[in-house]
Amino acid sequence: MDIPAALAALQRRARRAGAEPLLTHYDLDTGGRTELSVATFANWVAKTANLIEDAGADAGQLGVPLASTRPGHWMTLIWPLAGWQRECTVSPDAEGADLVVIGPDDPVAVLPGATFACSLHPLGLGLRDLPSGVLDFSTEALAQPDQAGTLPSGPHAPAWIENGTVLSHAEVADVAPVAERVLVRPGTALGTLRGALIAPLLGGGSAVLVEGGADDARLAAIRRSERCVE
Repeated sequence: MDIPAALAALQRRARRAGAEPLLTHYDLDTGGRTELSVATFANWVAKTANLIEDAGADAGQLGVPLASTRPGHWMTLIWPLAGWQRECTVSPDAEGADLVVIGPDDPVAVLPGATFACSLHPLGLGLRDLPSGVLDFSTEALAQPDQAGTLPSGPHAPAWIENGTVLSHAEVADVAPVAERVLVRPGTALGTLRGALIAPLLGGGSAVLVEGGADDARLAAIRRSERCVE
């Protein structure tokens, strides 16, 4: 069965080396640090894939405005992999979406039963007092099974839509694999996804993703403490 290369790499690695670190997220503005092993990240992806199926968005389009406003948050990075597991195409905006993903400070685009708000809490705690029709991502995801089915999606199937340009899975995964532990600063939605997740998955490495204001000395200190390559 054809599935996207990054998703296949995540599933293989979760079976073989699930305890290894995959993504460590720093939010320097709040002081938060979250470390996700391969198995933990894969578990969040599977639970989120089940949410997508329950929302009736299989093989649809995921609109993830959160990828534009917070491309470097670990919750953001779960959604593309989960969407690809259910044969979805991902976009960093809500136009034309069958399911919408927002953050706590994003404008609300309500698709009843198919708009999820992510708290961005370091430990994944949920949100309260959401608008009618908006579901809390953490609450809904944690109630889902730990395993999810995978729909086939070949390398030439659409994976990412942005500014009218459609990229296939092969094009999205056209990055140099990373075998080491690297420090990544968030940039564009797709660039961050590639640098912090796809490249390490393809190469067997891991990423330390640092959000928030930091000077060179602070970044160097994080790089040393996390044992990242220079």
